[in-house]
Amino acid sequence: MRECSGRNYSRLHCQRAVVKILVTMRAAIVSDVHGNLTALEAVVADLRAAAPDVILHGGDLADNGSSPTEVVDLIESLGWAGVAGNTDEMLTTPATFEAVTASRPALEYIWKPLREMAAFTRNELGTDRLAWLRELPPSQIVGEIALVHASPYSRWQSPSMNATDDELAHAFRELSQRTVIYGHIHTPFVRQSALPLQRYVANSGSAGQSHDGDSRAAYLLIDDGVPSIRRVEYNLERECQALLASGLPHAAWVERIIVSASPQMP
Repeated sequence: MRECSGRNYSRLHCQRAVVKILVTMRAAIVSDVHGNLTALEAVVADLRAAAPDVILHGGDLADNGSSPTEVVDLIESLGWAGVAGNTDEMLTTPATFEAVTASRPALEYIWKPLREMAAFTRNELGTDRLAWLRELPPSQIVGEIALVHASPYSRWQSPSMNATDDELAHAFRELSQRTVIYGHIHTPFVRQSALPLQRYVANSGSAGQSHDGDSRAAYLLIDDGVPSIRRVEYNLERECQALLASGLPHAAWVERIIVSASPQMP
C-alpha cells in the first residue's frame, strides 16, 4: 500500500489509512439467485457498470430454479466469495432440512414439493458442484462489512423486514462490523442500526425470486460505507419459458412466485 510505504509514516497512520480504505470501498452483495440464470446474467451486466471493488454472494444459489448448474458454474467462475444459504445446506446435507421439517409437521404440504425440487436440483448439480456448495462458510467479513445468509446462529431463521431495532440488535449482536448484511427473506431494505458499533443493517433482497412485489432482480451496493438497493430489469418471459422447460418439479409454482414477486402456496 503506497500510503503506508516508507519510514515517515507511523503505525497509527497506516492503521487509519487501512480503515479508510475498508470503509470507503465499493462492495456489492448478490443473494438468493435460486437458479434464475436470466436474472443473474442481468445483475452481472449491471455490476460491470457499477464497478464495485468486491462482490460477495449471500447464498441460496441453485435450488428451485431453471438453471442450477449454470448459476453455480457462473458464480464459481467469477470468483465471488460468499456464504451458504439454507437451501444450499438442504441440497448438500438433506438431514438438516428433515430436522427443520420434523419440528413443523403441519407444513408438510410445503415441505413435500420443496423436498422433490431439492432432489431434482441435487441430481442436476452432481458431486463436484455439491462439494463446492458444501464448503461455503456461514459468514464473510470484509473490512467493516459482515455478511450472513439469515443470521449468525442459523441459515434458516432471520429477522423480518418489520423487525424492531431491538430485534435486529439481538439477532446480530455477535457481529461488530459497522454494516451487517443478510439475505434469506427476499425483501430488501436498509435500516439504521440500533447497535452503537454499527451504522446499518440491510437486507440484499433476492436476485432471482423477489418477494416484495417488484419482479426485478435486487442486489445491494455499498458505496462509501452507505448501502443502497439496486433493481435490475431482466427478461422475465424468457426465464419463465426456461423454467417450465427445465423438468423441475412444481415449476409452475415457482413461475407464480417470480411473476408475482410474492410468496405463493404450492
